Amino acid sequence: MKPEAVDPSENASDDADLEDAASRAVAGVASAALDIGGFIRSQRVAAEVSLRQLAERAGVSNPYLSQIERGLRKPSADVLAQIAKGLRVSAEVLYVRAGILEERPASPVRDALLVDSAISERQKQMLLEIYESFCRENSSDSAKS
Repeated sequence: MKPEAVDPSENASDDADLEDAASRAVAGVASAALDIGGFIRSQRVAAEVSLRQLAERAGVSNPYLSQIERGLRKPSADVLAQIAKGLRVSAEVLYVRAGILEERPASPVRDALLVDSAISERQKQMLLEIYESFCRENSSDSAKS
């Protein structure tokens, strides 16, 4: 049996496609990092908090926070939660901006819970889960009727 000849141009085409997909993925990650970094910076400036103050509140180093804001680093979910706490905003807002969570439809109840400073982030998430389960239950009940 004679082995089949492989056209080298086919492999080159496949390699080019893989390189193109990889560069698009890298560009997507860089874009998300810039987006979340710029958003964090705008929130920090709006809250009139210095970079040093936010770094201290969030428990991260000054240079690391600066790199996040400039889009050089993409923070983990844990770091985003700490930054959200330091900015006194919902971690969910930062997760959505970073592409970790999908944006949910607007709801006055959800919005009120997310901005309430009297409860912790964990309590907010628990209340949101309960609220959403009630909404799902009610929509399935009305679908049966």
